[in-house]
Amino acid sequence: MSLPIQSRRPQAQQPLAGDLTLQRGRVHELCGPSRLMLAARIMAKTQGPVIWIRPGWATERLNAAGLQPLADPARLILVQAQRDESLLWAAEESLRSGAAPLVIAELLSPPALTPTRRLHLAAETGAEAARRDNATPPLGVVLLPGTGGAQGVESRWHMAPAPSRALLWAEEDSFTLTRIRARLLPPASWSLRIRPKEEELEPRPLPDL
Repeated sequence: MSLPIQSRRPQAQQPLAGDLTLQRGRVHELCGPSRLMLAARIMAKTQGPVIWIRPGWATERLNAAGLQPLADPARLILVQAQRDESLLWAAEESLRSGAAPLVIAELLSPPALTPTRRLHLAAETGAEAARRDNATPPLGVVLLPGTGGAQGVESRWHMAPAPSRALLWAEEDSFTLTRIRARLLPPASWSLRIRPKEEELEPRPLPDL
């Protein structure tokens, strides 16, 4: 019996914040009101093209120029799908190719277990293809509103704005970053403070989501 691709070789780790990482060659979920900010910060910590897949029927639009303070928008390959099935198919094929180190898919509702498994298999296949080309294994990210809920993801992260420590205006953005679930790690929460060219991560009690 052949082993799953993922179990044959350990995957590289992608920095998330502080010493927190995401396993490459797998699919992770970002949710909460600041999920786009978190995705943009992951993009800033990667190199190479980024495939960002969005629902074409959504009223909101991604402003690529708004990414400029964090990452070069010229790296962005923006894809608009007209159906949920097309969006998931585009994410699956992008991961399977191994051509982009980061594939982001914006979803309006959580996918079922079978589509998530297909994304994992595609990411693992893409990781093997990337290694043959001496490239970075792909990282799959799905964005979901609220507290998310995609079945079978490697990990789920929630990020929301938090009050600043300063009473007056300060050059920092404050967030609460929560690991809701992960395969091998318990739930946990951190205060994330972002300043120009610097970030600070401090443990905090788990919030009520």
